[in-house]
Amino acid sequence: MRKWNFSSGPAVLPEPVLARAQAAVWDLDGSGIGVLEHSHRGPELMAVLARTEALVREVANVPDDYDVLFLQGGGSSQFFMVPMSFLGGGTADYCATGVWSQKAIAEAGRFGTVHVACSSEADRFTSIPSPAQTTWSAAPAYAHFTSNNTIYGTQWREEPAVPPGVPLVCDASSDLFSKPIDIGRYALIYAGAQKNLGPAGVTLVIARKAFVARGRTDLPTMLQYRTHAAHQSMFNTPPTFGIYILGEVLAWLKAEGGLAAMAARNQAKAAVLYAALDESRQFRGVVRPDARSLMNVTFRASSGALDAAFVAEAEAAGFSGLAGHRSVGGMRASIYNAFPPAGVDALVGFMRDFEARHPAA
Repeated sequence: MRKWNFSSGPAVLPEPVLARAQAAVWDLDGSGIGVLEHSHRGPELMAVLARTEALVREVANVPDDYDVLFLQGGGSSQFFMVPMSFLGGGTADYCATGVWSQKAIAEAGRFGTVHVACSSEADRFTSIPSPAQTTWSAAPAYAHFTSNNTIYGTQWREEPAVPPGVPLVCDASSDLFSKPIDIGRYALIYAGAQKNLGPAGVTLVIARKAFVARGRTDLPTMLQYRTHAAHQSMFNTPPTFGIYILGEVLAWLKAEGGLAAMAARNQAKAAVLYAALDESRQFRGVVRPDARSLMNVTFRASSGALDAAFVAEAEAAGFSGLAGHRSVGGMRASIYNAFPPAGVDALVGFMRDFEARHPAA
Protein backbone atom coordinates (compact mmCIF):
# COMPACT_ATOMS: atom_id res chain seq x y z
CA MET A 1 0.00 0.00 0.00
CA ARG A 2 1.37 3.43 -0.98
CA LYS A 3 1.64 6.08 1.70
CA TRP A 4 0.30 9.60 1.44
CA ASN A 5 3.43 11.47 0.34
CA PHE A 6 3.63 15.02 1.75
CA SER A 7 7.34 15.42 0.94
CA SER A 8 8.44 18.87 -0.15
CA GLY A 9 10.68 17.48 -2.88
CA PRO A 10 11.45 15.20 -4.51
CA ALA A 11 7.72 14.98 -4.23
CA VAL A 12 4.60 13.10 -5.24
CA LEU A 13 4.10 12.32 -8.93
CA PRO A 14 0.81 11.45 -10.67
CA GLU A 15 0.19 7.71 -10.46
CA PRO A 16 -0.66 7.43 -14.19
CA VAL A 17 2.76 8.95 -14.93
CA LEU A 18 4.48 6.43 -12.68
CA ALA A 19 2.69 3.61 -14.48
CA ARG A 20 3.75 4.88 -17.91
CA ALA A 21 7.30 5.39 -16.68
CA GLN A 22 7.45 1.80 -15.47
CA ALA A 23 6.63 0.61 -18.97
CA ALA A 24 8.97 3.12 -20.64
CA VAL A 25 11.94 2.00 -18.55
CA TRP A 26 11.55 -1.36 -20.29
CA ASP A 27 10.37 -0.17 -23.71
CA LEU A 28 10.05 3.46 -24.83
CA ASP A 29 7.22 4.01 -27.29
CA GLY A 30 7.48 0.50 -28.78
CA SER A 31 11.14 0.95 -29.69
CA GLY A 32 12.30 -2.22 -27.92
CA ILE A 33 14.77 -0.18 -25.83
CA GLY A 34 14.10 1.47 -22.48
CA VAL A 35 14.09 5.23 -21.98
CA LEU A 36 17.16 5.02 -19.75
CA GLU A 37 19.15 3.27 -22.48
CA HIS A 38 18.45 5.32 -25.59
CA SER A 39 21.02 7.63 -27.13
CA HIS A 40 20.03 11.22 -26.49
CA ARG A 41 20.63 11.92 -30.18
CA GLY A 42 18.57 9.01 -31.42
CA PRO A 43 15.14 9.64 -32.96
CA GLU A 44 13.27 8.22 -29.94
CA LEU A 45 14.80 10.61 -27.41
CA MET A 46 14.70 13.50 -29.86
CA ALA A 47 10.96 12.87 -30.14
CA VAL A 48 10.66 12.93 -26.33
CA LEU A 49 12.49 16.25 -26.16
CA ALA A 50 10.35 17.77 -28.93
CA ARG A 51 7.03 16.70 -27.44
CA THR A 52 8.05 17.85 -23.96
CA GLU A 53 8.98 21.30 -25.23
CA ALA A 54 5.75 21.43 -27.21
CA LEU A 55 3.76 20.60 -24.08
CA VAL A 56 5.54 23.29 -22.07
CA ARG A 57 4.62 25.82 -24.74
CA GLU A 58 1.03 24.61 -25.04
CA VAL A 59 0.20 24.21 -21.36
CA ALA A 60 1.68 27.57 -20.35
CA ASN A 61 0.98 29.42 -23.61
CA VAL A 62 4.66 30.28 -23.99
CA PRO A 63 5.20 32.92 -26.69
CA ASP A 64 7.33 32.12 -29.71
CA ASP A 65 9.97 34.67 -28.70
CA TYR A 66 10.89 32.60 -25.64
CA ASP A 67 13.38 29.76 -25.34
CA VAL A 68 12.42 26.61 -23.42
CA LEU A 69 15.49 24.99 -21.90
CA PHE A 70 16.02 21.76 -19.98
CA LEU A 71 19.13 22.25 -17.85
CA GLN A 72 20.88 20.57 -14.95
CA GLY A 73 22.11 21.77 -11.57
CA GLY A 74 18.74 22.50 -9.99
CA GLY A 75 17.39 25.90 -9.09
CA SER A 76 20.54 26.52 -7.07
CA SER A 77 22.65 26.72 -10.24
CA GLN A 78 20.30 29.39 -11.53
CA PHE A 79 21.14 31.44 -8.44
CA PHE A 80 24.56 32.12 -9.97
CA MET A 81 23.86 31.66 -13.70
CA VAL A 82 21.40 34.56 -13.74
CA PRO A 83 23.66 37.21 -12.16
CA MET A 84 26.76 35.81 -13.88
CA SER A 85 25.03 36.34 -17.21
CA PHE A 86 23.09 39.55 -16.68
CA LEU A 87 24.36 41.52 -13.68
CA GLY A 88 27.77 42.50 -15.03
CA GLY A 89 28.90 44.54 -12.03
CA GLY A 90 25.68 46.55 -11.89
CA THR A 91 22.80 46.42 -9.44
CA ALA A 92 20.01 43.84 -9.25
CA ASP A 93 16.94 44.04 -7.04
CA TYR A 94 15.95 41.00 -4.96
CA CYS A 95 12.94 40.23 -2.81
CA ALA A 96 14.03 38.39 0.35
CA THR A 97 11.23 36.08 1.44
CA GLY A 98 13.06 33.00 2.70
CA VAL A 99 16.13 30.81 2.67
CA TRP A 100 16.16 30.19 -1.08
CA SER A 101 15.92 33.87 -1.95
CA GLN A 102 18.69 34.53 0.58
CA LYS A 103 20.86 31.95 -1.19
CA ALA A 104 20.11 33.62 -4.52
CA ILE A 105 21.06 36.99 -3.02
CA ALA A 106 24.36 35.61 -1.75
CA GLU A 107 25.26 34.25 -5.18
CA ALA A 108 24.29 37.48 -6.94
CA GLY A 109 26.59 39.42 -4.61
CA ARG A 110 29.55 37.72 -6.28
CA PHE A 111 28.82 39.48 -9.56
CA GLY A 112 27.61 42.95 -8.62
CA THR A 113 25.54 44.91 -6.13
CA VAL A 114 22.37 43.48 -4.64
CA HIS A 115 19.65 45.86 -3.58
CA VAL A 116 17.14 44.14 -1.29
CA ALA A 117 13.95 45.75 -2.51
CA CYS A 118 11.80 44.12 0.17
CA SER A 119 12.12 41.56 2.93
CA SER A 120 9.91 39.59 5.28
CA GLU A 121 12.79 38.49 7.50
CA ALA A 122 11.64 40.72 10.37
CA ASP A 123 8.54 38.55 10.82
CA ARG A 124 10.45 35.29 10.32
CA PHE A 125 9.34 35.00 6.71
CA THR A 126 5.70 34.38 7.60
CA SER A 127 4.39 37.05 5.19
CA ILE A 128 4.90 38.46 1.71
CA PRO A 129 6.00 42.11 1.52
CA SER A 130 3.41 44.56 0.24
CA PRO A 131 4.07 47.15 -2.49
CA ALA A 132 4.26 49.77 0.29
CA GLN A 133 7.10 47.80 1.84
CA THR A 134 9.03 47.60 -1.44
CA THR A 135 11.59 50.07 -2.74
CA TRP A 136 13.16 49.46 -6.13
CA SER A 137 16.59 50.80 -7.04
CA ALA A 138 17.04 53.43 -9.72
CA ALA A 139 18.01 51.24 -12.69
CA PRO A 140 18.33 47.55 -11.81
CA ALA A 141 19.68 45.09 -14.34
CA TYR A 142 16.76 42.85 -13.33
CA ALA A 143 14.48 42.13 -10.39
CA HIS A 144 14.29 38.66 -8.82
CA PHE A 145 11.72 37.00 -6.58
CA THR A 146 10.88 33.51 -5.33
CA SER A 147 7.22 32.86 -6.08
CA ASN A 148 6.62 30.18 -3.43
CA ASN A 149 8.67 29.74 -0.29
CA THR A 150 8.76 26.02 0.35
CA ILE A 151 10.28 26.09 3.83
CA TYR A 152 8.03 28.77 5.33
CA GLY A 153 4.82 28.13 3.42
CA THR A 154 4.29 31.57 1.86
CA GLN A 155 3.37 32.37 -1.73
CA TRP A 156 3.08 35.54 -3.80
CA ARG A 157 -0.49 36.11 -4.93
CA GLU A 158 0.80 37.94 -8.00
CA GLU A 159 4.14 39.10 -9.36
CA PRO A 160 5.78 42.10 -7.67
CA ALA A 161 5.03 45.30 -9.57
CA VAL A 162 8.48 46.10 -10.93
CA PRO A 163 9.03 49.45 -12.66
CA PRO A 164 8.38 49.50 -16.41
CA GLY A 165 11.22 48.09 -18.46
CA VAL A 166 12.87 46.18 -15.59
CA PRO A 167 13.37 42.50 -16.54
CA LEU A 168 11.60 40.23 -14.05
CA VAL A 169 13.29 36.96 -13.06
CA CYS A 170 11.55 34.33 -10.95
CA ASP A 171 12.50 31.20 -9.06
CA ALA A 172 9.24 29.24 -9.37
CA SER A 173 10.65 25.89 -8.32
CA SER A 174 7.75 24.90 -6.10
CA ASP A 175 4.70 26.36 -7.82
CA LEU A 176 5.36 26.62 -11.57
CA PHE A 177 2.32 25.38 -13.54
CA SER A 178 0.19 25.15 -10.40
CA LYS A 179 -1.97 27.97 -11.78
CA PRO A 180 -2.25 30.06 -14.95
CA ILE A 181 0.80 32.18 -15.66
CA ASP A 182 1.48 35.09 -17.99
CA ILE A 183 4.93 34.15 -19.26
CA GLY A 184 5.17 37.46 -21.10
CA ARG A 185 5.62 39.27 -17.80
CA TYR A 186 8.95 37.54 -17.21
CA ALA A 187 12.36 37.91 -18.76
CA LEU A 188 13.34 34.53 -17.30
CA ILE A 189 11.60 32.02 -15.05
CA TYR A 190 13.13 28.82 -13.74
CA ALA A 191 12.16 25.80 -11.69
CA GLY A 192 13.87 22.73 -10.38
CA ALA A 193 11.43 20.03 -11.46
CA GLN A 194 11.49 17.90 -8.32
CA LYS A 195 8.79 19.73 -6.42
CA ASN A 196 5.88 20.22 -8.80
CA LEU A 197 6.95 19.15 -12.29
CA GLY A 198 8.88 15.90 -12.24
CA PRO A 199 11.92 14.17 -10.77
CA ALA A 200 15.16 15.63 -9.47
CA GLY A 201 17.81 16.22 -12.11
CA VAL A 202 16.15 18.53 -14.63
CA THR A 203 15.62 22.28 -14.36
CA LEU A 204 13.13 24.03 -16.60
CA VAL A 205 14.12 27.51 -17.79
CA ILE A 206 11.84 29.70 -19.89
CA ALA A 207 13.55 32.86 -21.08
CA ARG A 208 12.85 35.69 -23.49
CA LYS A 209 15.16 35.30 -26.47
CA ALA A 210 16.14 38.97 -26.39
CA PHE A 211 17.09 38.66 -22.72
CA VAL A 212 19.21 35.58 -23.43
CA ALA A 213 21.00 37.52 -26.18
CA ARG A 214 22.00 40.18 -23.62
CA GLY A 215 23.98 37.68 -21.55
CA ARG A 216 27.74 37.87 -21.29
CA THR A 217 29.68 36.12 -24.04
CA ASP A 218 32.95 35.64 -22.12
CA LEU A 219 31.62 32.95 -19.77
CA PRO A 220 32.41 29.23 -19.97
CA THR A 221 30.38 27.74 -22.78
CA MET A 222 28.17 25.61 -20.54
CA LEU A 223 27.27 28.59 -18.36
CA GLN A 224 25.81 30.66 -21.19
CA TYR A 225 22.07 30.36 -21.76
CA ARG A 226 22.64 31.03 -25.46
CA THR A 227 24.60 27.79 -25.72
CA HIS A 228 21.66 25.70 -24.60
CA ALA A 229 19.18 27.75 -26.61
CA ALA A 230 21.20 27.36 -29.81
CA HIS A 231 21.42 23.59 -29.34
CA GLN A 232 17.84 22.96 -28.13
CA SER A 233 19.17 21.80 -24.73
CA MET A 234 21.35 19.22 -26.50
CA PHE A 235 24.80 20.83 -26.29
CA ASN A 236 25.75 18.05 -23.90
CA THR A 237 23.88 14.93 -22.80
CA PRO A 238 20.70 16.29 -21.20
CA PRO A 239 18.87 14.68 -18.25
CA THR A 240 16.89 12.42 -20.57
CA PHE A 241 14.80 10.52 -18.03
CA GLY A 242 13.91 13.70 -16.17
CA ILE A 243 12.78 15.32 -19.42
CA TYR A 244 10.69 12.25 -20.25
CA ILE A 245 8.93 12.36 -16.85
CA LEU A 246 8.42 16.12 -17.10
CA GLY A 247 6.72 15.61 -20.44
CA GLU A 248 4.49 12.89 -19.02
CA VAL A 249 3.54 15.11 -16.07
CA LEU A 250 2.59 17.90 -18.48
CA ALA A 251 0.55 15.47 -20.58
CA TRP A 252 -1.27 14.42 -17.39
CA LEU A 253 -1.79 18.07 -16.42
CA LYS A 254 -3.22 18.84 -19.85
CA ALA A 255 -5.58 15.86 -19.63
CA GLU A 256 -6.74 17.05 -16.20
CA GLY A 257 -7.86 20.36 -17.68
CA GLY A 258 -4.72 22.49 -17.77
CA LEU A 259 -3.54 25.26 -15.49
CA ALA A 260 -6.95 26.72 -14.69
CA ALA A 261 -8.18 23.33 -13.54
CA MET A 262 -5.02 22.81 -11.50
CA ALA A 263 -5.51 26.18 -9.82
CA ALA A 264 -9.08 25.30 -8.83
CA ARG A 265 -7.97 21.88 -7.58
CA ASN A 266 -5.09 23.34 -5.58
CA GLN A 267 -7.24 26.07 -4.05
CA ALA A 268 -9.83 23.52 -2.99
CA LYS A 269 -7.26 21.21 -1.40
CA ALA A 270 -5.58 24.03 0.50
CA ALA A 271 -8.92 25.45 1.65
CA VAL A 272 -9.82 22.14 3.31
CA LEU A 273 -6.54 21.97 5.20
CA TYR A 274 -6.42 25.63 6.22
CA ALA A 275 -10.05 25.48 7.40
CA ALA A 276 -9.15 22.54 9.63
CA LEU A 277 -6.22 24.48 11.07
CA ASP A 278 -8.34 27.57 11.69
CA GLU A 279 -10.97 25.50 13.47
CA SER A 280 -8.51 23.52 15.58
CA ARG A 281 -7.62 24.23 19.18
CA GLN A 282 -4.54 21.99 19.00
CA PHE A 283 -3.02 23.06 15.66
CA ARG A 284 -2.35 26.49 14.21
CA GLY A 285 -1.12 27.71 10.85
CA VAL A 286 2.24 29.47 10.92
CA VAL A 287 1.78 31.90 8.03
CA ARG A 288 -0.23 35.10 7.87
CA PRO A 289 -3.51 34.27 6.08
CA ASP A 290 -2.92 36.64 3.16
CA ALA A 291 0.40 34.95 2.36
CA ARG A 292 -0.58 31.29 2.74
CA SER A 293 0.89 28.95 0.15
CA LEU A 294 -1.32 26.56 -1.79
CA MET A 295 1.67 24.26 -2.20
CA ASN A 296 3.25 24.00 1.26
CA VAL A 297 1.06 24.28 4.35
CA THR A 298 3.10 24.91 7.51
CA PHE A 299 1.59 24.40 10.96
CA ARG A 300 2.36 23.56 14.58
CA ALA A 301 0.76 21.88 17.55
CA SER A 302 0.57 23.49 20.97
CA SER A 303 4.06 22.30 21.97
CA GLY A 304 7.25 21.01 20.45
CA ALA A 305 6.70 17.66 22.13
CA LEU A 306 3.30 17.33 20.46
CA ASP A 307 4.83 18.32 17.12
CA ALA A 308 7.19 15.38 17.42
CA ALA A 309 4.44 13.04 18.57
CA PHE A 310 2.20 14.06 15.69
CA VAL A 311 4.90 13.51 13.07
CA ALA A 312 5.78 10.09 14.52
CA GLU A 313 2.18 8.93 14.78
CA ALA A 314 1.38 10.25 11.33
CA GLU A 315 4.29 8.36 9.78
CA ALA A 316 3.16 5.15 11.45
CA ALA A 317 -0.35 5.73 10.09
CA GLY A 318 0.83 6.17 6.49
CA PHE A 319 1.28 9.95 6.28
CA SER A 320 4.88 10.51 5.17
CA GLY A 321 7.00 13.65 4.96
CA LEU A 322 5.10 15.87 7.41
CA ALA A 323 8.08 17.06 9.48
CA GLY A 324 8.84 20.72 8.91
CA HIS A 325 12.17 21.83 7.52
CA ARG A 326 14.98 21.29 10.00
CA SER A 327 15.58 25.07 10.21
CA VAL A 328 12.05 25.89 11.41
CA GLY A 329 10.56 22.71 12.87
CA GLY A 330 6.85 22.12 13.21
CA MET A 331 4.96 20.43 10.39
CA ARG A 332 4.66 20.97 6.66
CA ALA A 333 2.20 19.34 4.29
CA SER A 334 3.28 19.74 0.66
CA ILE A 335 0.23 19.34 -1.54
CA TYR A 336 1.51 19.94 -5.05
CA ASN A 337 -0.46 19.42 -8.28
CA ALA A 338 -0.15 15.64 -8.14
CA PHE A 339 -1.19 15.29 -4.51
CA PRO A 340 -4.74 13.87 -4.47
CA PRO A 341 -7.60 15.62 -2.63
CA ALA A 342 -8.37 12.36 -0.83
CA GLY A 343 -4.99 12.61 0.89
CA VAL A 344 -5.86 16.02 2.29
CA ASP A 345 -9.17 14.70 3.59
CA ALA A 346 -7.35 11.76 5.19
CA LEU A 347 -4.85 14.08 6.87
CA VAL A 348 -7.60 16.30 8.27
CA GLY A 349 -9.29 13.23 9.70
CA PHE A 350 -6.05 12.10 11.31
CA MET A 351 -5.45 15.57 12.76
CA ARG A 352 -8.89 15.58 14.35
CA ASP A 353 -8.30 12.13 15.81
CA PHE A 354 -4.92 13.25 17.19
CA GLU A 355 -6.51 16.35 18.71
CA ALA A 356 -9.20 14.26 20.39
CA ARG A 357 -6.48 12.16 21.97
CA HIS A 358 -4.22 15.13 22.78
CA PRO A 359 -6.53 18.07 23.54
CA ALA A 360 -4.97 21.50 23.90
CA ALA A 361 -4.63 22.80 27.44
